[in-house]
Amino acid sequence: MARDPVAVKIIGIIANPAKEEAPAHALYLRDWLRSRGVEVLLHRELAARAGVDQGFSGGELARRSQLLAVFGGDGTMLRTARAARLSSTPIVGINLGGFGYLTEVNLGEMIEAFDVILRGDYQTERRMMLDVVLETRGGDRRERTVLNDAVINRGNLSRIIDLETTVDGRCLTNFKADGLIVATPTGSTAYSLSAGGPIVFPDHESIIVNPICPHTLTNRPVILPGRVEIGVVLRSRGEGATLTLDGQVSFDMRDMDKIYIRKSSYYTTLVCSPHRDYLEILRSKLGWGGVAPGLEGA
Repeated sequence: MARDPVAVKIIGIIANPAKEEAPAHALYLRDWLRSRGVEVLLHRELAARAGVDQGFSGGELARRSQLLAVFGGDGTMLRTARAARLSSTPIVGINLGGFGYLTEVNLGEMIEAFDVILRGDYQTERRMMLDVVLETRGGDRRERTVLNDAVINRGNLSRIIDLETTVDGRCLTNFKADGLIVATPTGSTAYSLSAGGPIVFPDHESIIVNPICPHTLTNRPVILPGRVEIGVVLRSRGEGATLTLDGQVSFDMRDMDKIYIRKSSYYTTLVCSPHRDYLEILRSKLGWGGVAPGLEGA
């Protein structure tokens, strides 16, 4: 975690168009920021809703801005993270009522949080990303970068799939399962958590390999160092599977297609909430108890 010394003078705003209230809150923030001398740029979808002529794609907005304000949930944050990966522009997420782990600022705290940001009295943290390469048996190659996870699953098939999995070219195991999740620490609280995976603090640089409903009950989640490369070969006896990235981008897979996953050179930079730390976020989102017995008043 690091303090950002740069005074923020240009802020880009992104809002999830599927959330009806998002544009109104985003435009309120725009007007408040402008009243304090900040130049505000809008994502093209938000600009269209606001009747503004000039809007920008996610990547262009990240390049032109010193900070990105994102209204929505984790899905909007994940799309923004992928779009902003080349510029490492810090992102602050404003939660509009969903479950989101990445949207650290609640709507009622928005103005107070941006008051802190404009004073330069805020901190950022870098989140590890993964590069995912799909090589098909036919010679096609697809490359993407993700913040949360890459998931291989059987789709609508009733039978399990075989996933021959290696670490730096050495055999880990042949997972016979409904699928496989390869996640970052940030993604440890997403699908991997639902599939029985561990919670890993997001400042770690490690890779979680987590089988989905494995046929062999001794197949358990494994936490690997961030320096390794994960290889997966689909052995489906002529049937296919689906590769899904961050829950938003998907590719069909066929028998003998290969996937390679490694730590990316890109990072997502998030602005930390001035109101809560990661432990408090976990307690809030997971409904855990607040203060441990014996620590009241400590």
